[in-house]
Amino acid sequence: MTQPQTDTRALRNALGRFATGIAIVTAIDPDGHPIGLTVNSFSAVSLQPALVLWCLDNGSHNLEAFRKASHHAINILSVDQQDLSNRFATWPADRFVGLPWQPGAGGAPVFPDCCATFEVANETAHAGGDHLIFVGRVEKFSEAPALAPLLFHAGQYRKLAEV
Repeated sequence: MTQPQTDTRALRNALGRFATGIAIVTAIDPDGHPIGLTVNSFSAVSLQPALVLWCLDNGSHNLEAFRKASHHAINILSVDQQDLSNRFATWPADRFVGLPWQPGAGGAPVFPDCCATFEVANETAHAGGDHLIFVGRVEKFSEAPALAPLLFHAGQYRKLAEV
């Protein structure tokens, strides 16, 4: 059924039909504290130079901290990290209490047991409607090919089916 573009709930539902991975983007705020949030708006932009992007709502309380951060880390979650995804999707909470992490480039927190991690320099940000699009230059990355990714589709967590 075709919907008018102005029906934002229907648009959101239709966009949710595109299965995405889940990531936690992290950085260090201007006061030296770790910050992070769950996103599914991550994408590769370019291989030469190595650029990736992610998007943040203009109303986010972390927007200015991410704008000012020299680096951020994009932690691609594995299927066993659903609790971590939920933790970083909830506000207010001290999301880092009791969590193991290592400082990556620019101090941005890097979590263990992720499918992949990208440590990126904060290159540019572009306005994109009600979101800001962050483009970062990949400085370091790692992957764990044996780990299955955590997916999101139609408003629910999913996992890959065996082929």
